Amino acid sequence: MSPLSDAAVTRLRAVATWPELASDRYAVVEEIGRGGMGTVYLAVDRDLGREVALKVPNGIGSATLERRLQVEARVLARLEHPGIVPIHDAGRLTDGRVFYVMKRVRGRTLREHLQDLPDLTERLRVFERMCEPVAFAHAQGFIHRDLKPDNVMVGSFGEVMVMDWGVAKLLGSDPEIVPDEEHPADDGTTRPGTVIGTRGFMAPEQARGAGEIDHRADVYSLGAMLSLLLTGQMPAPDSDTAAAIWHVPRPLRAICARAMAADPTARYQSVSALADDIARYRGGHAVSAYRETILERSARLAKTYRTAILLVLAYILMRAVVAWTTGR
Repeated sequence: MSPLSDAAVTRLRAVATWPELASDRYAVVEEIGRGGMGTVYLAVDRDLGREVALKVPNGIGSATLERRLQVEARVLARLEHPGIVPIHDAGRLTDGRVFYVMKRVRGRTLREHLQDLPDLTERLRVFERMCEPVAFAHAQGFIHRDLKPDNVMVGSFGEVMVMDWGVAKLLGSDPEIVPDEEHPADDGTTRPGTVIGTRGFMAPEQARGAGEIDHRADVYSLGAMLSLLLTGQMPAPDSDTAAAIWHVPRPLRAICARAMAADPTARYQSVSALADDIARYRGGHAVSAYRETILERSARLAKTYRTAILLVLAYILMRAVVAWTTGR
């Protein structure tokens, strides 16, 4: 008998760690993603003949990871939006761990997609698409709390999806979603001052572990991602956001600065307000975050209505020429 190749041994080791399901409806194919909380596998739904993504917690016997996966599944079940991945099924593995099945999302993360977005207008369009599902979630009472480029997927047809709702928080009380004010620790108690989020994209109040976090924390995170989209890099911590992106048009600098204001009351008070300012900029209109000078306003209007202005000037010139040649 010939010995197994290194590739075969590696394959067998990987298969040995795959989740074992109680039913034969789902056939696991391969691991396609791994994070701190859970691992995602490509699987085939034999009943419906389609590929799906199956997510399981990384640890066995961890109440925290299990609870977060359950919260994420319930949040996804509540948030039916084209920009949020739909959930299909949920259950338990033979080893007792919970799992859920969701749509298999094809695409790249926003960070990976940046290199194919050289055009400013297209980057702003992607940003507006990111804002839509977050604004929808806020309207349903949920905040994401970990918005970052790695949690945004961009598909080959321009679809944008906000992923990883495992640390989402429900504003208010609903025991069916989040029984505790925060996700419980392994002993079932809440650990005060726990920092939830990702450095560079979390709001200052999140970094401090402040208890009162609301939708404006997501506004800050979106502002940080807008800064990344505009410059290709994050502004340095505690720096002047507007100064850090000096080469970006002033209205966009002002939008970033307002979204990333240290004081939540100085930020946009909703994701929709932030997205509206981006839409106004793309449409050639004044934005609420920036007060134009007379010269800037004139230049903007001239650029926005350039075609109409040229037509009027051409008409005036033609009339002048006719009047001069006819002596009238």
